[in-house]
This record gives sequence, structure tokens and C-alpha cells, in this order.
Amino acid sequence: MNNSGLGLFLPVLSHKADKYAEEGNTRGIEAMHLIGGFGLSLMLAIIVAVSFFAGSDAIKHILNAIPDFVQNGLQIATGILPALGFAMLARLLINKKVVPYFFLGFLIVAYLKVPITGIALLGAIVSVIMVNIMNNQKVNLAANQGGVVSDDDDEDF
Repeated sequence: MNNSGLGLFLPVLSHKADKYAEEGNTRGIEAMHLIGGFGLSLMLAIIVAVSFFAGSDAIKHILNAIPDFVQNGLQIATGILPALGFAMLARLLINKKVVPYFFLGFLIVAYLKVPITGIALLGAIVSVIMVNIMNNQKVNLAANQGGVVSDDDDEDF
């Protein structure tokens, strides 16, 4: 299965999954995702196996045969992809409630030189604290209004 075969294969599965979604058939959707993932994994496994058996010299010759303009285009594209991915995530996630946390993380990285992993861990801790504070506020509000408070609400984290 080559790349063009997979390029024709995955859209067919996507359209079939759309039909299953219209019917409300979750098992069909799941099957299309599994088949697509298996097809991609199989294609990658074949490429890796052929590359392994051909040897590094043959692969170097194939890569050197790629024209310079294609290689330059790929380098530019790989430089743009992280920014594009970040922009897509930012568009989905950033709103008025989370913008201060975003800029706080940026400032900590820029001026205190904390690595990204540290910022991610700090963000996880702050999010757990914020969720607990919000849950406690809901419990207190319900108790003040005479509502029933269950113990299950307190054991989220």
C-alpha cells in the first residue's frame, strides 16, 4: 500500500464513518477509525521494513535524489507547522478566562527561564486547585440555598 493508496483509502473510511454518525452507529464509527489506524500503521511498518532491508546507503541515495526545491519546501513547511498547530489550538482554547494564565506562563518562561515541562506541571497544579476551589464554591452555594450536598462532589481530585 503506497501513499496514494492510503490517500484514497482514508477518505472512503471517513465518509463511511460520517454515514454511521448520521445513523447513530457508534460501533461503525469506531470500526472505521480502527481500520484507518491499522491501515496507516501497516503502511508505516512496510516503509520501515523496506528501508531496513534496503540499508542506509540505498535510503541516502533515494533522499539525495529528491530535488533541492522540494527539500527546501519541506524545511519551510516543517518550520511553519508548529506555529500553525499552536494557532489552531489557541483559537480553540483561548478565551477571556484563560488569557491571564497564558500570559503568566509566557512571562515565567521568558523572564524566569523555567522550562516548558515546569510550566506544564505548574499549570496542572493550578488547574487542580482551581477546580477544587470552584467545586467548594458550588458546594457552599448549594448548602446556603438549602440544597442537598453529596460527598461524591468532594472526591474529584
